[in-house]
Amino acid sequence: MAEYPRPHFDRSHSWLSLDGEWDFSFTEPVYDRRITVPYAWETRASGIAEFWQPVGWYRRPLDVPSEWNGQRVVLHFGAAHHLTTVWVNGIEVVRHEGGYTPFEADITDALASGNGAELVVRVDAPADKREIAHGKQRSVPRTDYDGVCFTPSSGIWQSVWLESRPATHIGSLSLRPTENLDGISVRVKVAGPNAAGATLKVDGIAATADPTGAAEIELPIAEPRLWSPSDPHLYSVRVELETADGVDRVSGYTGLRKVEVRGEEILLNGERLYVKGVLDQGYWPETGITPPGDEAMIRDLELARELGYTLVRKHLKLEDPRFIHHADRLGMLLWCEPASTGTFTEASTAAFEAQIEPMVRRDGNSPAIVIWGLYNEEWGLDWDIPGDAAKQEAVVTAYGKLASLDRSRPIVDNSGWTHVRTDLLDWHYYDESAIGWARTLRALVEGERDDFPVKLGPDFVVHKALAVPSQPLRGLPNLNSEYGGGFTSVERGWHLRWQTQELRRHDRLSGYVYTELYDIEHESAGLLTFDRQPKDLGGASPVDANATTTLVLDVEPVAPGRDILGPDAQFGVHVSHHGPELFAGTLTWAWGPIYSTAPLLGAVDGPAVEAKPYELSAAVAVAAVLPDGWSSGRLHLTAVTADGRVAARATVDVDRSTTPHIGDDKLVSR
Repeated sequence: MAEYPRPHFDRSHSWLSLDGEWDFSFTEPVYDRRITVPYAWETRASGIAEFWQPVGWYRRPLDVPSEWNGQRVVLHFGAAHHLTTVWVNGIEVVRHEGGYTPFEADITDALASGNGAELVVRVDAPADKREIAHGKQRSVPRTDYDGVCFTPSSGIWQSVWLESRPATHIGSLSLRPTENLDGISVRVKVAGPNAAGATLKVDGIAATADPTGAAEIELPIAEPRLWSPSDPHLYSVRVELETADGVDRVSGYTGLRKVEVRGEEILLNGERLYVKGVLDQGYWPETGITPPGDEAMIRDLELARELGYTLVRKHLKLEDPRFIHHADRLGMLLWCEPASTGTFTEASTAAFEAQIEPMVRRDGNSPAIVIWGLYNEEWGLDWDIPGDAAKQEAVVTAYGKLASLDRSRPIVDNSGWTHVRTDLLDWHYYDESAIGWARTLRALVEGERDDFPVKLGPDFVVHKALAVPSQPLRGLPNLNSEYGGGFTSVERGWHLRWQTQELRRHDRLSGYVYTELYDIEHESAGLLTFDRQPKDLGGASPVDANATTTLVLDVEPVAPGRDILGPDAQFGVHVSHHGPELFAGTLTWAWGPIYSTAPLLGAVDGPAVEAKPYELSAAVAVAAVLPDGWSSGRLHLTAVTADGRVAARATVDVDRSTTPHIGDDKLVSR
């Protein structure tokens, strides 16, 4: 049985799924094929698997339940890329532009126009996507960022369904926690001929719509239970509307939680939130940008959690609403953002901004979404915010539109590169030199530099400013939201270990987002393969890198398998602890083979260590020597609590040779 597609606005007591096989053609009116909806026609799951087709035609009969007689029948599309025109019995009922936003049409009158009922859908999917919102879909001509784009996703790619409702009905439902987290602020919009002055019941409490059909009410909660990743408690809200047109019922839900920015910290329910995120671009091998089903969505969220992450950045895509629903249920934090365009024109700016209101209306009730994003790395802005006042104004306008709709979570205006008006100061930085990465990071955090190098081509490096002069560089939360290096999985595991530990070295930072959870097509930057299987990371453990308690080593690592040259391993070790209370334990170490996941020899007890929450501890000294006869080895370090629990792990690979090799990390970024 199909799952109801819209959990945040639930009218599932009266709906009918239209997913499944439809007649299909690239040349109407032939209809010489069958396609499985809702999968893009490029995917194998659709049954078509053809590319660069500019138009697709869909057809199917409609069989409306007899019990809906007297109601209005509404056709819903979760999303279709890009320009969709819909006819019922030959009558055009809706035309919608925008490949990621939902749309609907009241088809009641068109159904009454004939004995049968036939639905025809045409979807135009231009190859040239530069002026439309397309995210990571490839375009011809290509965009500036084509090298990190994937197979296009054309046609219907989210669920299609019918609902029945009265002529006067509940049009929207906004749920937000009250300021003191002791209730829910409810905003209902009634639509239809009898909307003005209509009486509603919100969880049994009466409310009256104003002349525009809007009604507001606060639902008090006597013993509030806050939503958090450790306790993702949800409150359901039921709205009932009764007018002369009949009775309409809708339910939604939210969680009681507050996300706020206070100085350089992000707070969740008044406690410091350190973002430990991973990038998720929302692609699957057989189904493209359409999730294969609820199990696949749940599994991706669980995999992120199993690897130690507490947030998923859903990248440049308005994801299926059920993904967000499962994040709400499971307590996985989300960073959500609209799809990008590919160039800067009046049309592309309008196409980008057109996604903002639908994004908030569809997903704003979600407690899991703690950060809204807008632009990404100046994509759709021709990589030139600093040099063009019009592009800066476009960013300010987008920020203003989003802020006017929702101030219950911070907004990032242009993730990763030059900020114009933002609530969080985030930056993207990739570097194949672990030493250079650490040095640039330190300079950014300490304010010694306000830019960083970005490699836009093999021999083309630019220095991106963190912000334009009007945007303050201090006094906001500072975080990395894309990082990672290496061309093999072993190299990537090495960078994961060392770059993440450097992020933990700096207490002022508010977190990070690793790139990325899984491989996609030609892109092999994932911690997992495209089909979500583990990869050989050279013994590196994302769980250890992302742990509540981590070890930060005073080592400048040379290369994978050769962090330290020479037999002597002598360095300082700090503890970074993000738990609520003081951490106390004992440092131990033991030798194992290079790339090993566990030691081979017995452990040596070292000094006692302790750390205050979110405050890097002072260093304690480690002095170890490679065992006799070993040409290389991995030193496994642990922080063990008094009851014997291993709270933190780290490793250092030692090579007895003191001679640098070709490829050692000696080219340091400046």
